[in-house]
Amino acid sequence: MTIISINALGVTLGDPLFSNLNLTISKADRIGLVAANGRGKSTLLACIAEQFDPTSGEITRARGLRVGYVRQNVPDKALGLTLYDWVLATMPADQAEYESWRVDVVLDELQVPYDLQHKPLAELSGGWQRTAMLAAVWVGEPDVLLLDEPTNHLDLNRIGLLEGWLAALPHDVPVVITSHDRAFLDATTNRTLFLRPEQSRIFQLPFTAARAALDESDAADERRQANDLSKAQQLRRQAAKLKNVGTNSGSDLLLTKTKQLTERAERLEATSRPAHREISAGDIRLGNSGTHAKALITLDDVVVETPDGQPLYRTGRKWISLGDRVVLLGANGTGKTQLVRMIQRALKGAEGKVKCAPSVVPAYSDQHLSELVEADTPFRIVTSSYDVGDQRARTVLAGAGINFQMQDTPIKALSGGQKARLAMLVLRLKNPNFYLLDEPTNHLDIEGQEVLEAELITHGASCLLVSHDRSFVRNVGNRFWWIKGRRLEEVDNPEGFLADEMAAK
Repeated sequence: MTIISINALGVTLGDPLFSNLNLTISKADRIGLVAANGRGKSTLLACIAEQFDPTSGEITRARGLRVGYVRQNVPDKALGLTLYDWVLATMPADQAEYESWRVDVVLDELQVPYDLQHKPLAELSGGWQRTAMLAAVWVGEPDVLLLDEPTNHLDLNRIGLLEGWLAALPHDVPVVITSHDRAFLDATTNRTLFLRPEQSRIFQLPFTAARAALDESDAADERRQANDLSKAQQLRRQAAKLKNVGTNSGSDLLLTKTKQLTERAERLEATSRPAHREISAGDIRLGNSGTHAKALITLDDVVVETPDGQPLYRTGRKWISLGDRVVLLGANGTGKTQLVRMIQRALKGAEGKVKCAPSVVPAYSDQHLSELVEADTPFRIVTSSYDVGDQRARTVLAGAGINFQMQDTPIKALSGGQKARLAMLVLRLKNPNFYLLDEPTNHLDIEGQEVLEAELITHGASCLLVSHDRSFVRNVGNRFWWIKGRRLEEVDNPEGFLADEMAAK
């Protein structure tokens, strides 16, 4: 049963975000909404929720439909309230007075610990704030659920809980999800909409299968266009020959035939649909300056400790060699960050417990992109740190998706995706041979994740990385270190760890 019908919908903000979009949302639909950063996903959700007016087209909703829209960020007015009080405040006053038990039910379904329920939202992590937003919407018993990047800031265990919660939803409640988490989309959706400025495409498949179908469809469009244009050129060549013969012989029949061939060529050219060309949000390019050292990093049974000196685990004898892409696996709080910081200090020459080859040229990026000073500008950070020259700096910044207008504005004004691409550019300019990456995909769209994966693999980069992105971990890693209890163990693949983390606890 169709409950929302979208007809010829379009939104133009300077340039078209999407146009002539047709989509039906029915009961039991689980739709993944996919597009690059800034290409209209959140805008489309806002249109469906009647919180943004489209430029063209219309949306028809079933009578009395209640739409639950979970945005990306907690409103400022909620930050001073406790998680429980904010969820309660979203209910009508008369209902809240007599049915506050609904809040307890929803928070129990989402497995929010009691002590966190009564803390101010401002004191909670981004992950718990997102859970609070979901609870505040779900307590209103919506008929359709719109989720905008629901896995942002969630660890693997919370992602697993969210997947289980979505799977247990009533079958007649459709869900539309925007996400850059490919594994999450595969686990939670049965349809995929690829949102484009023109020719948006919908497939009755979860993301990975739909992506393969989209690539095949785009390739077919490209072949069809090439074939149409080739036919048009042949017709024009035939028309030119007939025109010469007809003119020389004075044959009206040949001149008429010439006109017919030319008109056929024009129709083919006019109706030939151009193949879709994705406009990149900015290149991600990495380098690998190389080294002759056999072991770049050596851990000789190092004891990893908390900041106050309490032992967490021993590493045993481990090393990272040229071409190793080591993924560090461990539950939250087990000490991943402490090991990364130890290695970072060693690379700076300030840590004696970890041995680094003298030829190592490191590049480090953390999940908060702290190497980027918010008050600085992209142009200044590039020209002041690297000998590239002003014109070259402008060019490489533009290639990374930082246009000329943004190059001289404070970094804090950039989007998350732009900051991530700028951070990767800064790493490349160091000309490193070893990468230390803490959650490098946090701010990247799917295109950016795939490009980063390809760059690390193609260049044979050596790295140690931490990530909650299951697809990224599986695609990039060729060695895996798992913090299990008091030991750091090397395992053949990440599946055992991922299964443990994704299981409800």
